[in-house]
Amino acid sequence: MATHRVPLVLLACGSFNPITNQHMRLFELARDHMHSTGQYQVVGGIVSPVSDGYGKQGLVLAKHRIAMAKLALQSSNWVTVDEWESQQPDWTETAVTMRYHYGCVLKEYEQSTGTHSGPGGNTAPLSSPSPQVKLLCGADFLETFRIPGLWQDDHVEEVAGRFGLVCVSRGGLEPERAVHASDTLSRHRHNIFLVREWVRNETSATEVRRALRRDLSVKYLIPDAVVEYIQRHKLYTQDSEGINKDTVLRPLAKHAVKSLDD
Repeated sequence: MATHRVPLVLLACGSFNPITNQHMRLFELARDHMHSTGQYQVVGGIVSPVSDGYGKQGLVLAKHRIAMAKLALQSSNWVTVDEWESQQPDWTETAVTMRYHYGCVLKEYEQSTGTHSGPGGNTAPLSSPSPQVKLLCGADFLETFRIPGLWQDDHVEEVAGRFGLVCVSRGGLEPERAVHASDTLSRHRHNIFLVREWVRNETSATEVRRALRRDLSVKYLIPDAVVEYIQRHKLYTQDSEGINKDTVLRPLAKHAVKSLDD
C-alpha cells in the first residue's frame, strides 16, 4: 500500500550552467523508476546549483543560474530550486549539502506529522516511514568518485551508504561498471538505483554553451524562457567562457590543503 512507501526527495547538485531539458528529464525518469520499485513515494525534487566558489571554467554567476533554473521549472509541480548551496561563500561538499537538505526535509516531516525523532519524542507510526533524501545524478557523476583528490573517502561512504543515489544512464557511460570498480559503491549497491534511459537525450550544458558562443540556435534544448534570459543578460559569450580559466577546481584545492594538514 502507498501508505507504507518511504517518502523520498530527489536532490540534484551541480553547476546547472545553464539548466537544460535533460537536467529536468532526470527527475521525471528517476521518479518513475523509484515508484516502480514499490518501496518509495517521491514527494519532491530539489535543484541545488553550486556556489560561485566552485571555480569551474565558464561558470556564470549563481544569481543567473538560479534565475534560469526557476524559469525552467515553472512548469513542474514537484521540482523546486533551492538557493542555500549557491549562497555559500565557499564551495560546499555534496555530503554537506545532503545533510542540510535532509535536516530540512526531516523537520518539515516532523512538523506535518506531529512526530519527533529526538530522545523522548514520539516516533512515527509504522505506516508512516521517515522520509529519505537521495542524490539524483547522471552516470557521468559516478565516474567522479574515481578522480583522485576530488572526493573524501568518508563522504563517498556517507553519500552512498547513509543517503543513497539514483543514477540515470547517459550516453555510453556504464554506471554498473563504475559501481563495480569502487569498493565503497559496490558495498552499498543496494542503495544505488540505476535507471535506464531508453529515450536517449544527449543534451549537455557544455554543448549548449558552445552553441551559444557560436551564435547557433539552442531552441528545444533548453526552455524558451531560459533562452530569452540568456539573450537578455548576454550570457555565455567568448568572454564568459574565460571565467575561472586559470583557477584550480575548488574541491581539488580544498582537499589538497586538507591532505597536507593531515
